[in-house]
Amino acid sequence: MMYHILLLIAAVMFAVAFLLVGYRMLVGPNSMDRMQALDTTVAILQCALGAYICWSLDTTVVNAMVVLALLGFISSVAVTRFRKRDE
Repeated sequence: MMYHILLLIAAVMFAVAFLLVGYRMLVGPNSMDRMQALDTTVAILQCALGAYICWSLDTTVVNAMVVLALLGFISSVAVTRFRKRDE
């Protein structure tokens, strides 16, 4: 019972964090704020998938976590490499 309560608290915290990051992604004053919000969204999704694994004891989503990690890394490197300064 306590295990499910802790996972529910984690899920609520992930939802609140996702809302805050979504706000930063929409309102961010420049492109780097938006990129940081996108990276944070990827991290939140990875943590949420980890919590899902703990809740369901189903490890088939580990592949999705690996893909998310690779896409987050590649997108960060690409934006860092090809970004132009904001006006």
